[in-house]
Amino acid sequence: MSVAVAADEGLAVATRGLRKTFRTLRGTRVAVHGLDLDVPAGGVHGFLGPNGSGKTTTIRMLLGLTPADRGTMHIFGTQVPQRLPAVVGRVGAIVESPKFFPTFTGERNLSLLADAIGTPRARVGEVLDSVGLGDRGHDRFRSYSLGMKQRLAIAATLLKSPDLLIFDEPTNGLDPAGISEIRRTMRRLGDEGRTVLVSSHILSEIEQIADTVSIIGRGRVLAQGSVAGLIGGGGETVEVGVRHPGAAVRILREAGFTAEWMARPRGHDAVEGLAGYDRSEESGRLTVTGAEPAEITRLLGEQGLWVDRLVPSRRGLEQIFLELTAGEGLTPPSSSPAPSGPAEQA
Repeated sequence: MSVAVAADEGLAVATRGLRKTFRTLRGTRVAVHGLDLDVPAGGVHGFLGPNGSGKTTTIRMLLGLTPADRGTMHIFGTQVPQRLPAVVGRVGAIVESPKFFPTFTGERNLSLLADAIGTPRARVGEVLDSVGLGDRGHDRFRSYSLGMKQRLAIAATLLKSPDLLIFDEPTNGLDPAGISEIRRTMRRLGDEGRTVLVSSHILSEIEQIADTVSIIGRGRVLAQGSVAGLIGGGGETVEVGVRHPGAAVRILREAGFTAEWMARPRGHDAVEGLAGYDRSEESGRLTVTGAEPAEITRLLGEQGLWVDRLVPSRRGLEQIFLELTAGEGLTPPSSSPAPSGPAEQA
């Protein structure tokens, strides 16, 4: 499944045939396998996949921190890492742990960094305001919450006013309030016209803020395109409550609809008038895609199956991931934040 994004024009990041392997005690491990990634310029792009799927390795290759085995990479049309110095001024990234002086204020930390990269100190107040730390700039870094520390790291990337921001798992270890703060900051940066590439294993989080996404598994792209296009591509899904879902699935499939049933057997009970269908009384989750609720009710009622629940729902990114990886043994990314350390800066 793929919603195509233009391969050549309007791209902030493009990779073709990207491959990276690592040697381990058990042999060679392929971290990135022929990755063709397209990140449109402008807006928020979610780079999604389970832990270990190759997201961080890809980002490190883009930034020249890890060499690729083969393949090509371009940032704003400039080939990297060969010509990275020509474009690095347009890029800000957080990939490893923030390096700030704990006893210095947020403002002092950023002022030292501004001096080091040749940026006017006047930018410090601007970037603090842009991440919502304007009133906390005079507080010491060690007094900041995890969310504030992460926002200070984002402010540091903004000192040189980059066109592309790359954030690797920026909400790891944050509480719900911190996650909300970072989410609003990334969305605001995307609305300013910058390109925000954010990697995450939390699908629901990215679904709320991203304009476009790339979903990867085992180091390769499984799907990419607009969030609306990917989620809407299969039509509306309806969860159906019915006493005999096994029979309902067959009826709906024969009518040309996509019906899936995850069942838990509970016993057996003959159902009159359902010759040729599964007669067992079972419970589970029956979902139907591509059919209107009224049509589902009519089709099942004509066969003596009475619906007691119809819950329309939009397909989410997690469901799409599960569809794409069915049979491959991939563990889906999380639907909620997992406790871990904060994202790192480089």
